[in-house]
Amino acid sequence: MPEPQVNAAEAAELSAQQLAERVRDRMFAHDHATRTLGIAIVSVGTGTSRVRMTVRRDMLNGFAICHGGLITTLADTAFAYACNACNEVTVASGLSVDFLAPAHEGDVLDAECHELSARGRTGIYDVTVSNQRGERIALFRGRSYRLRGKPVVTDGHIDQ
Repeated sequence: MPEPQVNAAEAAELSAQQLAERVRDRMFAHDHATRTLGIAIVSVGTGTSRVRMTVRRDMLNGFAICHGGLITTLADTAFAYACNACNEVTVASGLSVDFLAPAHEGDVLDAECHELSARGRTGIYDVTVSNQRGERIALFRGRSYRLRGKPVVTDGHIDQ
């Protein structure tokens, strides 16, 4: 049976997806904070990502709800993987977060990021954090700054 034909647009998209996954793998290998918090990188694509974290007891604040800084870290992680997926080192230049509902021990939080705009060196990304019941926990907007000419992955190595 012959191989299915792939048009140029499909080939370019496949290549972009493969690059995003390679960037994810390289970033995750050096991402001590993400690994320590047990954050899983569920999916990546050009300008998108989804990450997941289970709220543990050591993540609770004095009111027995997930610390807002950890929810922000989860959202920031989704932001980082989405905005670096094109293989140019991109850092946060600012962010805002709105907390909508508490997260509790045992909740599984998903943070889904989507690029709204990427022009020149700057970008805007929105992240929605939801629990396992689909309830929105937080909304995050990140502003990015791209370091032109500095790839995340070069010749199989991560640049630092």
